[in-house]
Amino acid sequence: MSASISRELLQVLACPKCKGPVELSEDAEALICHTCRLVYEIREGIPVMLIDEAIPVEQYGNQDSSR
Repeated sequence: MSASISRELLQVLACPKCKGPVELSEDAEALICHTCRLVYEIREGIPVMLIDEAIPVEQYGNQDSSR
């Protein structure tokens, strides 16, 4: 399911680890911090900006879809 994040919200969101910018993933289902190389999933339209739940960029896309 694709989630929609407004452009305004995307401009104010920051990576909780480095406080740097995040960008919407190509599939629009996650936010990516390229500095930390972490992916924050968007669940039911809500970005989950928790460091403990972040996925390393290298593992994103290889996830089991049962989440």
